[in-house]
Amino acid sequence: MKNTIMSILFVSALTAGAAHAQTNDHWTDRAKDAWIDGKAEATLLFNQHVNAFHIKTSVKDGVVTLTGTTDNSTDKDLAGELVQGLQGVKEVKNNITIADTPANSPKGADKSDMTDQAKSTLIDTKIATVLKTRYLWNQNIEGTKIHIDVDKGIVTLTGDVKSDAEKQLAVQIARNTTDVKQVKDELKVATIAAQ
Repeated sequence: MKNTIMSILFVSALTAGAAHAQTNDHWTDRAKDAWIDGKAEATLLFNQHVNAFHIKTSVKDGVVTLTGTTDNSTDKDLAGELVQGLQGVKEVKNNITIADTPANSPKGADKSDMTDQAKSTLIDTKIATVLKTRYLWNQNIEGTKIHIDVDKGIVTLTGDVKSDAEKQLAVQIARNTTDVKQVKDELKVATIAAQ
């Protein structure tokens, strides 16, 4: 009888511990999703080529669902690419619809109709937005002082940073960004005048 009671108590303790761990995992997952959702909204908001006020984001288990409307398929694809490039995003479900265009206007750009130049511009815009967002979210980089220019996957960084470490961090983040072919470092370490 004593062994039976001890076994029941042991199993109860294990079950309670597992339930507690599941509750903590649930809250951790929700916090990660909320963090990704905030980053996705900020990324779309900071991009001058996407009307973020017509796009809604929702996140569950690292999967981002985009809904809303945009004027053409290029903007839809750009929104999806920008969000896909964010850390922690496992998948993007791009359910954005394309608004009807008037009969007299040229048809919206399709992926199949998109020229190489348009694709290159789309990728360059995505790189610039992802980089700017990463710099602004990084507490060790003063992102507003770094200027980013992207041309055919080549990133040029200009502006002032406070230290060599900040400069190296900014360059490394750029090198690690998807679709970046080369990084030109023209950042300057600001010198503080002797008092």
